[in-house]
Amino acid sequence: MSANQLRFISDGDGTNWSWKVPPSSVVYDPSAIKEKLRVLETPCFIVNNNGQIGVSHEAYLDGEPGDLAVAAFAPAFSSDALGDPEFKKTYGVKYTYHGGAMANAIASAELVIAMGKAGILCSYGAGGCVATVVEQALQKIQRELPNGPYAVNLIHSPNEPALEQGNVNLFLKYGVKVVEASAFLGLTPQVVQYRAAGLSQGPNGQVIIDNKVIAKISRTETAQRFMEPAPLKILNGLVEKGLITALQAELAQKVPLADDITVEADSGGHTDNRPLVALLPAILALRDEIQEKYQFDPPLRVGVGGGIGTPNAALAAYAMGAAFVVTGSINQPCIESGSSDQVREMLVKAEMADVIMAPAADMFEMGVKLQVLKRGTLFAMRAQKLYDIYLEYNSIDEIPSDEREKLEKQVFRQPLEDIWAGTIKFFEERDPALIAKAKDNPKRKMALIFRWYLGLSSRWANTGEKGREMDYQIWAGPSLGAFNAWVKGTYLEPFKNRRGADVAYHIMEGAAYLQRIHTLRMQGLAIPPVIANYVPAEL
Repeated sequence: MSANQLRFISDGDGTNWSWKVPPSSVVYDPSAIKEKLRVLETPCFIVNNNGQIGVSHEAYLDGEPGDLAVAAFAPAFSSDALGDPEFKKTYGVKYTYHGGAMANAIASAELVIAMGKAGILCSYGAGGCVATVVEQALQKIQRELPNGPYAVNLIHSPNEPALEQGNVNLFLKYGVKVVEASAFLGLTPQVVQYRAAGLSQGPNGQVIIDNKVIAKISRTETAQRFMEPAPLKILNGLVEKGLITALQAELAQKVPLADDITVEADSGGHTDNRPLVALLPAILALRDEIQEKYQFDPPLRVGVGGGIGTPNAALAAYAMGAAFVVTGSINQPCIESGSSDQVREMLVKAEMADVIMAPAADMFEMGVKLQVLKRGTLFAMRAQKLYDIYLEYNSIDEIPSDEREKLEKQVFRQPLEDIWAGTIKFFEERDPALIAKAKDNPKRKMALIFRWYLGLSSRWANTGEKGREMDYQIWAGPSLGAFNAWVKGTYLEPFKNRRGADVAYHIMEGAAYLQRIHTLRMQGLAIPPVIANYVPAEL
């Protein structure tokens, strides 16, 4: 028997089956077997013909004389059957798959539109973008996807509450129906306002939820806040300001703050580097406890993001109870993303160990870090140096002259006072209150100057800024390396062939195929890699 042939490692003679297969319908060649197995919408019947294992799409109860007994069976199982069907119904999508937000419009309007037209939910990366950019993106998305599906990211901005409020104002103005809330350390009036402002009462007294929230979390305490109704204190404050009605505040007490929870494991960008196998069961158990207490209808769903870079990872998440999966890093090299071709070329070469943690621009003073690409850039090392200096000194003037000279030559490439002048101009448009607070606070001033580099380094990467290649800040997680290894040698290896919808299709189709392989293995069938592995073919 060839090493590429199927074989049984336990009794598989079909004696316990009454279904029979016509011999003429059976294929025995490994490539023909794989072709039949990949037709996921059709059941597959395995026969053992005197030790030779074959596959057929035909089987009949009892059958005719000479027919072969069924030794194993794989039911029809298509990729759109994975996960919770209520997720598809809620968002009007084909798969329980969500293209997650990547800030600074890396998850661009073009990516959202391309995936939306393929029936796949994707979030626009509004985080880090000024209001005019977000507004233009919303207008473009809504022209192309007037009926969805699409979502928009609401990222927690503890140091820039005006930016967070501005985004919520835009979402309400343009009738955005789905928001992906991410990086929240605690609840803010802004996210509560968005949720409550979309609540109304139906004719039978039921709560109608127009504004959906998908909350990305990595801690149980944060998850609990989104799983429970919004706090009454915040709701009352919003009523007093006239931002929501008293009825909406009352209705908000009857529904969870979020419709869906994304459990974020080790991922690109903001991450706690949590292991999925430890985190997901804990969040699922918390969800069940809260659901038992409140009896929400419909119940909360829990999905998974972080580490989803291959069909194997997606299937593992579904097998652990995930209602849906979320991808991020693997979408950045796609041609529709907001990245530059220079960055795409770097990303498609990345391996799983080519990532590192570095200080985050938006939460710099708090010491929060995010995960970035290490290979081909010095950003992480330089960003960490800035944070170390921030901790050691109380102002720019305290930095030793030789250290300051290195910063001005190697990192900023300008005198720090010139950087401060540019920082003032930038934040006067974005959030003038930050400048007012920093003018009489030397430590705060130093933080904003350092954030100039941290913020621009991402934009340099997105625009492919020449001469700043070593300073590119490129958000990525280990899943990107796993994806690159999986597609090596296929049409998806070069970035010019990577499209968001293609990536989603192959992740989901591959997961369904692997589920079929697992079903057969559970029946004692040993399946060689040439048949068991899912290799993406060009669409």
